[in-house]
Amino acid sequence: MIRVCLVDDQTLVRQGVRSLLDLSEDIRVVAEAGDGRQALAVIPQVAPDVVLMDMRMPVMSGLETLQALAADHRLPPTIILTTFDDDELVLAGIKAGARGYLLKDVSLEQLVAAIHTVAEGGSLVQPAVTQRLLSGLETLRTDFVSLDQPDPLTERETEILRLMSGGYSNREVAESLGVAEGTVKNHVSNILSKLGVRDRTRAVLKAFELKLI
Repeated sequence: MIRVCLVDDQTLVRQGVRSLLDLSEDIRVVAEAGDGRQALAVIPQVAPDVVLMDMRMPVMSGLETLQALAADHRLPPTIILTTFDDDELVLAGIKAGARGYLLKDVSLEQLVAAIHTVAEGGSLVQPAVTQRLLSGLETLRTDFVSLDQPDPLTERETEILRLMSGGYSNREVAESLGVAEGTVKNHVSNILSKLGVRDRTRAVLKAFELKLI
């Protein structure tokens, strides 16, 4: 069972998302928060598998909440869920540690698939979204600590990075390539090190920026 925490200042939105996810057999909403401050109190207590986080909230924004949880090393896999197609805000959220984002008009099937993806260690930084987001990366470039000229990736590392860009988890990459999951984890660690980034999401963004994939 994947345990989800909803963080949104609109009660109707939370009720709607909860009702939809209740239709799923293996996802349950175990906690809700109406603003970032409530989320900071609830999330460490409940320890959800996935957080759905609105970005624009009173008292404390989603971005501030992401940053605070990440600073305390208490940030679960998080999906930015917003009505605003705001590239700069999305990039800032990803920089803070979110695994990706969805607009609130996604279908139940898309939402369920996204929750499964991040719960299994994947990300939602898809190529089409990434290319558009990168148009705003120049203004935030100094915020991404990475190498301008990374060490060359091996053919297998590039193959794994391409699968990562599709949102596949380590387990799914391992199954696709017919190798052990531990082997994939080692390759991912090497990829992060070579690109000079801290996580998979930044690795995919950096790879598209440098046209490595």
